Amino acid sequence: MAITRYEPWGLLSQLQRELERSGAEGSTATAEWAPAVDIKEEADKFVIHADIPGVKPEEIDISMEDGVLTIRGEKKSEAKTEKEGYKRVERTYGSFYRRFSLPDTANADAISAASKHGVLEVIIPKREAVQPKKISVTAVQ
Repeated sequence: MAITRYEPWGLLSQLQRELERSGAEGSTATAEWAPAVDIKEEADKFVIHADIPGVKPEEIDISMEDGVLTIRGEKKSEAKTEKEGYKRVERTYGSFYRRFSLPDTANADAISAASKHGVLEVIIPKREAVQPKKISVTAVQ
């Protein structure tokens, strides 16, 4: 008997990589960076935290279409000249783009988002589980 390691996020991660590679070729080609994200599943919701420092909330575009959540925007660069004494510039500027495939249990109509201290939080509630309907059987005489 073979022992198989259980990795619940493995399939989700693979799907995410494939979506980013294929689903939006034109858009990801123009994105200059992708924010780091944490994705957490709770009993009643999914939570996405994305690091987007220096981006105003009104400059973030979040959309949902065909089960795919898209986060995009642009971090404006500050004009830096050699005279200002900069020897190294590591912070990323430019347009960003991330896509996430959501499971059927996600309630797309109730998604909310908030930004605090450079961290975007997207909350995706789960749909209430549909319970099977009990059908009673009566005796026919």
